[in-house]
Amino acid sequence: MKNHDFFNPSIAVVAILAFLAMGYIGSFNYRFEDPLNSNVILTVIFSCTVFIISLITVQYKITLESSEIDYLSEKLLLILTIVALILQALNLVLLGGIPLFNSELKANATTNIWRIAYPLFLIGVNFLLAKYYNRKYLILVMLGALIFGLNGYRTSVLGILGSTFITLYYLDKISRKFGILFIAIIIAGIAGIGYIASQSIIGQTWTLNPLELIFYRAGFTLEVFEKIIPLAGTTNGKILSMIFSSGSPRTFIGEYVLHYTVCLTSTLFGPVMLDFGYVGLTVQMLFMGTFLGLIHKIKKGIGIGIYSIILTHTLIWIETGPTDIMIWFLYLIGLIYLIIIYRKGKSGVKLKTQPK
Repeated sequence: MKNHDFFNPSIAVVAILAFLAMGYIGSFNYRFEDPLNSNVILTVIFSCTVFIISLITVQYKITLESSEIDYLSEKLLLILTIVALILQALNLVLLGGIPLFNSELKANATTNIWRIAYPLFLIGVNFLLAKYYNRKYLILVMLGALIFGLNGYRTSVLGILGSTFITLYYLDKISRKFGILFIAIIIAGIAGIGYIASQSIIGQTWTLNPLELIFYRAGFTLEVFEKIIPLAGTTNGKILSMIFSSGSPRTFIGEYVLHYTVCLTSTLFGPVMLDFGYVGLTVQMLFMGTFLGLIHKIKKGIGIGIYSIILTHTLIWIETGPTDIMIWFLYLIGLIYLIIIYRKGKSGVKLKTQPK
């Protein structure tokens, strides 16, 4: 494992193609009229190609050295992490129950308190591990996965466990046994929460087991994207404006595409495709490939935590779509980190030129 960088940004392409394969299989086996059509497959391959081109450009044309930032103390990061846990506990109390076991509570679980607590916890615990690693802080990781998992969203559990796993990987704290155990916990956590949450839906009569449910969700999400492709560019930026203002972009997508009120996941490509068509899709994939490539080059200290968080949530977006304002806020933190590193004068960007 030490000889290979398994979590370099190209893992996003691997994950996208794996999701496409799962969705294609799912579209054959579960409640879908037809399997995914060629437009979906070709559009996904096109998106991956653009991402790879931008990534290769950054890798071979830009030199960017990492540097450390000493602004954040261990005590401050520990306080931020604990405050985030307290805020999420308060969120559950104010909701009056456990959303994981109640679909009505789950519909209202992503409150403003949660929108603050979740990114704050991600930042606090990953920065803490990256800069001041101590095995006892893994207790906070598991506690966070449990408390945020009670909200009923498997993406929160995946975000916490996935980002901390990548952070520990780059700190060289992952032994083979520990890695297998941690991955098993991640898989069990997201599969279990997804299954429990689906069974708690009022009127639910599904008979899919947790593994079948994963394939079904991939198939359904890609079926939504299939319906989006003919509508490319018709919303003229409305979804983008909703992300950074009030409203629910995923509910809007449900109403616009399926014509009834439902909160939909529409893949990494769906929202931008609806707003700006293939031009917007190209710009988005160029940006993501370039940004992840740059952050990957300066992963040192808290930079490891920043990269781990952003990569993990980019992978999560493969299904859910980039419609979360607090995750874009994490991208903003990554941008600020790049600017700070540059302005400190300890690293610089140089374009590689061919020798004369």
